[in-house]
Amino acid sequence: MVVNEKEEILTDEEKFMLRKARQEEKEIFALAEKILGKEEVNKIAFVTFIINEFAEAYKMNRQEGYCYLKLYGGIDFLHNHWWALHTDNPYYAVRDIFDVCKNNGGYLL
Repeated sequence: MVVNEKEEILTDEEKFMLRKARQEEKEIFALAEKILGKEEVNKIAFVTFIINEFAEAYKMNRQEGYCYLKLYGGIDFLHNHWWALHTDNPYYAVRDIFDVCKNNGGYLL
């Protein structure tokens, strides 16, 4: 038996499936890097991660978070400044994006 990060015990079948999924993920990222380049893959991964973090922070689902960020300039800000944002704590990146959206007319409680 193996214990994962959430301390749940995995069966042998679950361990096999997890290893297979991780291997497939590595293969997909390797192919994406060949096609798009490493920097573009890193940018996509970061933008996706921050959209999810933003949505979670403001109690939205991912689609609502994306739509809000798109509407109020957060996505453009992310694409233009991802390199600087990714070096900081995600909390500060989410806060910076919130400020950009607020300055563009966005309003969240």
